[in-house]
Amino acid sequence: MPELRSGVRQSRLKSRKAEDLDVQDPAENLAVAAPTVAGKRGRGRGGRGGGRGRGRAGGRGRGVPVIDLDPDQPFEVLPGAGVGGGAVGGPQRIEEFADKAVKMDGASPDKIGGGEDDASPVPEKVQVGHSPQYKVERKLGKGGFGQVYVGRRVSGGTERTGPDAYEVALKFEHRNSKGCNYGPPYEWQVYSSLNGCYGIPWVHYKGRQGDYYVLVMDILGPSLWDVWNSLGQTMTPSMVACIAVEAISILEKLHAKGFVHGDVKPENFLLGQPGSPDEKKLFLIDLGLASRWKETSSGQHVDYDQRPDIFRGTIRYASVHAHLGRTGSRRDDLESLAYTLIFLLRGRLPWQGYQVFFFFFG
Repeated sequence: MPELRSGVRQSRLKSRKAEDLDVQDPAENLAVAAPTVAGKRGRGRGGRGGGRGRGRAGGRGRGVPVIDLDPDQPFEVLPGAGVGGGAVGGPQRIEEFADKAVKMDGASPDKIGGGEDDASPVPEKVQVGHSPQYKVERKLGKGGFGQVYVGRRVSGGTERTGPDAYEVALKFEHRNSKGCNYGPPYEWQVYSSLNGCYGIPWVHYKGRQGDYYVLVMDILGPSLWDVWNSLGQTMTPSMVACIAVEAISILEKLHAKGFVHGDVKPENFLLGQPGSPDEKKLFLIDLGLASRWKETSSGQHVDYDQRPDIFRGTIRYASVHAHLGRTGSRRDDLESLAYTLIFLLRGRLPWQGYQVFFFFFG
């Protein structure tokens, strides 16, 4: 993605005790475990993290790590997980980063993967199910739910989109990745339920080849993040209003199918492929954190639950309920959309540059 070179100074919340911060959560998908930290105080008086950089905050419990509330990475913290093979117990912080690097000081964070691509390279050619054969070309991105490449049809294919397209997006997820412990990734089920849903890209073929589960999808154009960057990191109110209308329509259809997205943000809204009939349409991608808000059998809302020790989403755009570890619902998607629109209009959100403190007790 284009680099974000922002001239806006990144503010930082200084000289504030950990107990003063009302952030008690952790946070998708790729396990990057932070080590357990002994109880140290940051430099400065009274255990307050003074100076620049990241300190260790004293306060409730011991070993309270600090991270900047500046990124737009989705991640999930799960209780009771071991760190580096060590025993579990006492205060700890376990992070599983799924999409974006923590630091975003002037760049759209690139997606990070779980390293499986280094151990097992993706195949040079792909053919799954009854699909044509595709040659794997350049990489489009890498994230907590795998890697996405351009696939070019080896022979035939004359369309820009659809099952007969000569160029597609190939999404690879390694069989040993977190989401594939019991077979194909959960995202497959979501796409199967939503195929044909307004604003959701079509999945034409899927299957396993070698060590990878593969989705063959329509290739799309730039994300709203890319567009925002290309316009000098600003959008007019009329542009943002048009995006809002279309995004609300997409979420409305998604919610009507019984799902919430769980990770609404500028990077997950893409325009159609340039030069195609859909180039001015908006699409919502990355369904790895999607979940059902209502039961399929009864049609009733899923049971309410609150787990402050579990967070799913992207810190910057997450709803208040998501930060509190509450069951995801339709309102959370709408709240994240509101933050997305504010970001596109103003170029930043008020809490960018703040620090968050995570407390865990095993």
